[in-house]
Amino acid sequence: MKILVVAATLQEIEPLVNSHQLPVNTLVGTSQGNSKTQPCTVLITGVGMVATAFALGTHLATHTYDLAINLGIAGSFDRSIALGDVIEVTQDTFTELGAEDNEQFITLDSLGFGKTTYTTTARLSNYNTEIKIQQAKGATVNTVHGTESSITSLLHRITPQIESMEGAAFFYACQQAGVPALQIRSVSNYVEKRNREAWKIGLAVKNLNTFAANLLQNLGCVH
Repeated sequence: MKILVVAATLQEIEPLVNSHQLPVNTLVGTSQGNSKTQPCTVLITGVGMVATAFALGTHLATHTYDLAINLGIAGSFDRSIALGDVIEVTQDTFTELGAEDNEQFITLDSLGFGKTTYTTTARLSNYNTEIKIQQAKGATVNTVHGTESSITSLLHRITPQIESMEGAAFFYACQQAGVPALQIRSVSNYVEKRNREAWKIGLAVKNLNTFAANLLQNLGCVH
């Protein structure tokens, strides 16, 4: 099985890359490892939905994969999800595509101009029934939420559990390219008024990389 691991930044998956000497692809080339002999390669897209869609579109135009896995950290609206928990995002939404009509938000879907919510074309259980983690709904944003009014408004509109800046763009690009897609994220913080002191980025990165290494080993991608 040929697998593409996708991340916004190298820092989020650096322990995984370094431990297994995975080839890292960016828009300016490939570093370390040999992508021609490895069943698993890495694509670093840059932060945000535009960078993610462009990098994936460019890469998938000339490379084929049996599975793409998006790895990253994320914020959680859901307080029942503990900081550091690793979750599988199975549905993700572009929350800002649409139009404002006074206090009402009209989605791109309702306007008849496209689609804003994407569901995974694969599930973790399709590849390994022994690895079980919580599934969640995601919101993909350009601006991370940090006010009570904006958080309340979004929760009322689409009830997401996880927030990222890339998830829905990853699903969209993979769907367009016909590549099965999984999104795995570890929670580094709760979505609230910005409070960096409460964030657990180190814990989230550690747990994400431990989980990813185990998953890729089970898939026969790394040893």
